[in-house]
Amino acid sequence: MTLPAADNSSVRARIVELNRLARKRRASARITTPDRPKPERHPVPLAPMDKYFDSLFAAYGPQHWWPGKTPFEVIVGAILVQNTSWTNVERAIAKLQAARLLTPTAIGTVPITELESLIRCSGYFRQKALKLKAFCEFLRTEYGGSLKRMFATRTTVLSEKLLGIFGIGPETADSILLYAGQHSVFVADAYAKRMLARHGWLKENAKYEDARRLVESQFSGSVERFNEFHALIVHTGKRYCRPQAGLCGECPLGPYLRKGR
Repeated sequence: MTLPAADNSSVRARIVELNRLARKRRASARITTPDRPKPERHPVPLAPMDKYFDSLFAAYGPQHWWPGKTPFEVIVGAILVQNTSWTNVERAIAKLQAARLLTPTAIGTVPITELESLIRCSGYFRQKALKLKAFCEFLRTEYGGSLKRMFATRTTVLSEKLLGIFGIGPETADSILLYAGQHSVFVADAYAKRMLARHGWLKENAKYEDARRLVESQFSGSVERFNEFHALIVHTGKRYCRPQAGLCGECPLGPYLRKGR
Protein backbone atom coordinates (compact mmCIF):
# COMPACT_ATOMS: atom_id res chain seq x y z
CA MET A 1 0.00 0.00 0.00
CA THR A 2 1.36 3.41 -0.97
CA LEU A 3 -0.03 6.56 0.55
CA PRO A 4 -0.85 9.54 -1.68
CA ALA A 5 1.85 12.21 -1.77
CA ALA A 6 -0.35 14.52 0.29
CA ASP A 7 -0.60 11.94 3.08
CA ASN A 8 3.18 11.40 3.07
CA SER A 9 3.66 15.16 3.27
CA SER A 10 1.33 15.42 6.27
CA VAL A 11 3.26 12.69 8.09
CA ARG A 12 6.54 14.49 7.45
CA ALA A 13 5.07 17.74 8.66
CA ARG A 14 4.00 16.00 11.85
CA ILE A 15 7.48 14.53 12.31
CA VAL A 16 9.10 17.94 11.81
CA GLU A 17 6.79 19.44 14.43
CA LEU A 18 7.46 16.61 16.93
CA ASN A 19 11.21 17.13 16.55
CA ARG A 20 10.77 20.89 16.95
CA LEU A 21 8.87 20.39 20.19
CA ALA A 22 11.46 17.88 21.44
CA ARG A 23 14.29 20.37 20.78
CA LYS A 24 12.34 23.10 22.52
CA ARG A 25 11.79 20.94 25.62
CA ARG A 26 15.46 19.99 25.67
CA ALA A 27 16.56 23.62 25.36
CA SER A 28 14.19 24.62 28.16
CA ALA A 29 15.56 21.87 30.40
CA ARG A 30 19.14 23.07 29.83
CA ILE A 31 18.19 26.65 30.69
CA THR A 32 16.14 25.98 33.81
CA THR A 33 18.07 23.06 35.29
CA PRO A 34 21.15 24.08 37.31
CA ASP A 35 24.39 22.18 36.97
CA ARG A 36 24.01 18.86 38.68
CA PRO A 37 26.37 18.26 41.57
CA LYS A 38 28.92 15.53 41.26
CA PRO A 39 27.58 12.15 42.49
CA GLU A 40 28.20 11.85 46.19
CA ARG A 41 30.93 9.48 47.29
CA HIS A 42 29.82 6.99 49.88
CA PRO A 43 31.81 7.28 53.12
CA VAL A 44 32.32 3.50 53.31
CA PRO A 45 35.31 2.37 51.20
CA LEU A 46 34.05 0.59 48.11
CA ALA A 47 35.68 -1.65 45.56
CA PRO A 48 36.78 0.24 42.45
CA MET A 49 34.59 -0.26 39.39
CA ASP A 50 37.48 -1.97 37.65
CA LYS A 51 37.17 -4.81 40.14
CA TYR A 52 33.46 -5.08 39.46
CA PHE A 53 34.20 -5.39 35.77
CA ASP A 54 36.97 -7.95 36.29
CA SER A 55 34.76 -10.12 38.51
CA LEU A 56 31.87 -10.11 36.06
CA PHE A 57 34.08 -10.74 33.06
CA ALA A 58 35.79 -13.65 34.81
CA ALA A 59 32.39 -15.15 35.65
CA TYR A 60 30.63 -14.68 32.29
CA GLY A 61 33.18 -13.86 29.59
CA PRO A 62 32.47 -11.58 26.60
CA GLN A 63 28.81 -10.86 25.89
CA HIS A 64 29.15 -9.89 22.20
CA TRP A 65 26.92 -6.81 22.38
CA TRP A 66 25.20 -5.01 20.61
CA PRO A 67 23.59 -7.47 18.18
CA GLY A 68 23.36 -5.57 14.90
CA LYS A 69 24.98 -5.89 11.49
CA THR A 70 25.14 -2.16 10.74
CA PRO A 71 25.17 1.05 12.80
CA PHE A 72 21.70 1.90 11.52
CA GLU A 73 20.35 -1.49 12.55
CA VAL A 74 21.75 -0.83 16.03
CA ILE A 75 19.95 2.53 16.11
CA VAL A 76 16.67 0.94 15.04
CA GLY A 77 17.11 -1.69 17.76
CA ALA A 78 17.83 0.95 20.39
CA ILE A 79 14.54 2.68 19.58
CA LEU A 80 12.43 -0.46 19.22
CA VAL A 81 13.68 -2.03 22.47
CA GLN A 82 12.02 0.69 24.54
CA ASN A 83 9.50 -0.99 26.87
CA THR A 84 9.79 -4.43 25.31
CA SER A 85 12.02 -7.51 25.20
CA TRP A 86 14.85 -8.02 22.75
CA THR A 87 13.08 -11.08 21.35
CA ASN A 88 10.29 -8.85 20.07
CA VAL A 89 12.83 -6.42 18.62
CA GLU A 90 14.57 -9.22 16.72
CA ARG A 91 11.28 -10.18 15.11
CA ALA A 92 10.59 -6.58 14.08
CA ILE A 93 14.08 -6.08 12.67
CA ALA A 94 13.81 -9.34 10.70
CA LYS A 95 10.60 -8.05 9.10
CA LEU A 96 12.20 -4.71 8.26
CA GLN A 97 15.16 -6.54 6.77
CA ALA A 98 12.93 -8.79 4.68
CA ALA A 99 11.13 -5.69 3.38
CA ARG A 100 14.51 -4.06 2.58
CA LEU A 101 13.79 -1.14 4.87
CA LEU A 102 16.86 -1.12 7.11
CA THR A 103 18.28 2.13 5.74
CA PRO A 104 17.56 5.71 6.83
CA THR A 105 16.22 6.61 3.38
CA ALA A 106 13.89 3.61 3.25
CA ILE A 107 12.40 4.18 6.70
CA GLY A 108 12.19 7.90 6.07
CA THR A 109 10.11 7.43 2.91
CA VAL A 110 8.06 4.27 3.54
CA PRO A 111 4.36 4.94 4.29
CA ILE A 112 3.93 5.06 8.03
CA THR A 113 1.10 2.50 7.98
CA GLU A 114 3.44 -0.02 6.36
CA LEU A 115 6.15 0.72 8.92
CA GLU A 116 3.67 0.32 11.77
CA SER A 117 2.59 -3.05 10.44
CA LEU A 118 6.15 -4.35 10.21
CA ILE A 119 7.13 -3.31 13.75
CA ARG A 120 3.82 -4.15 15.44
CA CYS A 121 5.43 -7.05 17.36
CA SER A 122 7.73 -4.61 19.20
CA GLY A 123 4.80 -2.98 21.01
CA TYR A 124 3.76 0.70 21.02
CA PHE A 125 4.24 0.39 17.28
CA ARG A 126 2.52 3.65 16.32
CA GLN A 127 4.74 5.71 18.61
CA LYS A 128 7.85 3.78 17.60
CA ALA A 129 7.11 4.28 13.91
CA LEU A 130 7.02 8.03 14.56
CA LYS A 131 10.27 7.80 16.53
CA LEU A 132 12.05 5.96 13.73
CA LYS A 133 10.87 8.49 11.19
CA ALA A 134 11.81 11.35 13.53
CA PHE A 135 15.37 10.07 13.73
CA CYS A 136 15.60 9.65 9.95
CA GLU A 137 14.27 13.17 9.42
CA PHE A 138 16.88 14.50 11.85
CA LEU A 139 19.65 12.60 10.08
CA ARG A 140 18.51 13.91 6.70
CA THR A 141 18.21 17.56 7.71
CA GLU A 142 21.23 17.78 10.04
CA TYR A 143 23.74 15.50 8.30
CA GLY A 144 22.47 14.93 4.78
CA GLY A 145 21.53 11.36 5.69
CA SER A 146 25.13 10.43 6.61
CA LEU A 147 25.67 8.43 9.80
CA LYS A 148 29.42 8.80 9.30
CA ARG A 149 29.10 12.59 9.45
CA MET A 150 26.76 12.38 12.41
CA PHE A 151 29.07 10.18 14.46
CA ALA A 152 32.06 12.41 13.64
CA THR A 153 30.37 15.06 15.82
CA ARG A 154 31.85 15.63 19.28
CA THR A 155 30.17 13.41 21.88
CA THR A 156 28.71 16.16 24.06
CA VAL A 157 27.34 18.02 21.05
CA LEU A 158 25.85 14.93 19.43
CA SER A 159 24.32 13.81 22.72
CA GLU A 160 22.42 17.09 22.98
CA LYS A 161 21.27 16.80 19.38
CA LEU A 162 20.02 13.24 19.88
CA LEU A 163 18.13 14.27 23.00
CA GLY A 164 16.35 16.85 20.86
CA ILE A 165 14.78 14.15 18.67
CA PHE A 166 11.24 13.01 19.37
CA GLY A 167 11.26 9.77 21.37
CA ILE A 168 14.95 9.64 22.23
CA GLY A 169 15.79 9.88 25.91
CA PRO A 170 19.15 9.61 27.72
CA GLU A 171 19.40 5.80 27.70
CA THR A 172 18.50 5.49 24.02
CA ALA A 173 20.84 8.35 23.11
CA ASP A 174 23.75 6.77 24.97
CA SER A 175 23.02 3.37 23.43
CA ILE A 176 23.20 4.97 19.99
CA LEU A 177 26.41 6.81 20.86
CA LEU A 178 28.16 3.76 22.32
CA TYR A 179 26.98 0.83 20.25
CA ALA A 180 26.33 2.45 16.88
CA GLY A 181 28.78 5.35 16.96
CA GLN A 182 31.65 3.98 19.06
CA HIS A 183 31.60 6.98 21.39
CA SER A 184 33.02 6.39 24.86
CA VAL A 185 29.93 6.69 27.09
CA PHE A 186 28.30 4.40 29.64
CA VAL A 187 24.67 3.29 29.33
CA ALA A 188 23.25 3.59 32.84
CA ASP A 189 20.04 1.60 32.43
CA ALA A 190 17.75 0.25 35.16
CA TYR A 191 20.01 -2.75 35.77
CA ALA A 192 23.04 -0.53 36.34
CA LYS A 193 21.15 1.85 38.65
CA ARG A 194 19.82 -1.07 40.71
CA MET A 195 23.29 -2.55 41.12
CA LEU A 196 24.84 0.80 42.03
CA ALA A 197 22.11 1.51 44.59
CA ARG A 198 22.39 -1.91 46.25
CA HIS A 199 26.13 -1.51 46.54
CA GLY A 200 25.84 1.93 48.11
CA TRP A 201 27.17 4.00 45.24
CA LEU A 202 23.90 5.84 44.62
CA LYS A 203 20.56 6.46 46.23
CA GLU A 204 17.71 4.35 44.88
CA ASN A 205 16.00 7.38 43.37
CA ALA A 206 19.14 8.66 41.65
CA LYS A 207 18.69 10.10 38.18
CA TYR A 208 20.05 8.55 35.01
CA GLU A 209 22.72 11.21 34.58
CA ASP A 210 24.01 10.68 38.14
CA ALA A 211 24.52 6.97 37.50
CA ARG A 212 26.19 7.54 34.13
CA ARG A 213 28.59 10.17 35.41
CA LEU A 214 29.48 8.10 38.46
CA VAL A 215 30.49 5.05 36.42
CA GLU A 216 32.39 7.16 33.91
CA SER A 217 34.34 8.78 36.76
CA GLN A 218 35.03 5.54 38.66
CA PHE A 219 35.78 3.13 35.81
CA SER A 220 38.77 2.94 33.49
CA GLY A 221 36.54 3.12 30.48
CA SER A 222 37.02 2.86 26.75
CA VAL A 223 34.44 2.13 24.06
CA GLU A 224 35.11 -1.60 24.30
CA ARG A 225 35.11 -1.68 28.10
CA PHE A 226 31.95 0.45 28.47
CA ASN A 227 30.29 -1.84 25.93
CA GLU A 228 31.28 -4.98 27.80
CA PHE A 229 30.58 -3.57 31.28
CA HIS A 230 27.03 -2.58 30.37
CA ALA A 231 26.34 -5.98 28.83
CA LEU A 232 27.77 -7.79 31.86
CA ILE A 233 25.64 -5.72 34.24
CA VAL A 234 22.48 -6.48 32.23
CA HIS A 235 23.32 -10.20 32.40
CA THR A 236 23.87 -9.93 36.16
CA GLY A 237 20.66 -7.97 36.65
CA LYS A 238 18.58 -10.58 34.88
CA ARG A 239 20.20 -13.48 36.69
CA TYR A 240 20.95 -12.21 40.21
CA CYS A 241 20.25 -8.51 40.86
CA ARG A 242 16.48 -8.81 40.59
CA PRO A 243 14.11 -5.99 41.57
CA GLN A 244 12.47 -7.54 44.61
CA ALA A 245 14.83 -10.20 45.96
CA GLY A 246 18.41 -10.08 44.76
CA LEU A 247 20.40 -13.31 44.87
CA CYS A 248 23.41 -11.50 46.28
CA GLY A 249 24.96 -14.59 47.85
CA GLU A 250 25.25 -16.22 44.44
CA CYS A 251 26.27 -13.11 42.50
CA PRO A 252 29.91 -12.52 41.50
CA LEU A 253 29.53 -9.01 42.95
CA GLY A 254 28.32 -10.30 46.32
CA PRO A 255 31.73 -9.86 48.00
CA TYR A 256 31.66 -6.12 47.21
CA LEU A 257 28.47 -5.40 49.13
CA ARG A 258 28.87 -3.29 52.23
CA LYS A 259 29.26 -5.29 55.42
CA GLY A 260 25.91 -6.30 56.88
CA ARG A 261 23.95 -5.41 53.76
